Amino acid sequence: MAANGIATSVENGRVNFGKIKLSSEYPDLLEIQLKSFQEFFQLETTPENRVNEGLYKVFQENFPITDARNIFVLEFLDYFIDPPRYTIDECMQRGLTYSVPLKAKLRLSCNDEEHVDFETIVQDVFLGNIPYMTPKGTFVINGAERVIVS
Repeated sequence: MAANGIATSVENGRVNFGKIKLSSEYPDLLEIQLKSFQEFFQLETTPENRVNEGLYKVFQENFPITDARNIFVLEFLDYFIDPPRYTIDECMQRGLTYSVPLKAKLRLSCNDEEHVDFETIVQDVFLGNIPYMTPKGTFVINGAERVIVS
């Protein structure tokens, strides 16, 4: 074996590029994908301890929302996802997207003293379905398994 890790044959002096010894370990690319997706959602983190990144950052950048006269204010409190409606196999068989419903807890309040009869409303609001990553690091979109490469 040569110093550069390439196997050479002593008898005939030929270099065999099919037997190259690895000089370092490859990173676990699947773990990187899964960890990135988990950090985007921050589902294991309590709402009080979420850092300003990923989906939480998107909500923080877009809320609060006020009307044109600054009378009503819509504030973001928290977000959560419900379990997927169908399993991965069902989505592949039926041609569906493996997704989870995204819901946000929002508060609508009034800043105007003239609207004393208006009560602050806190409600869970369905925002839409978001494709959800499978344990293999793929997405099932319209029944086809896809991989995101960036």
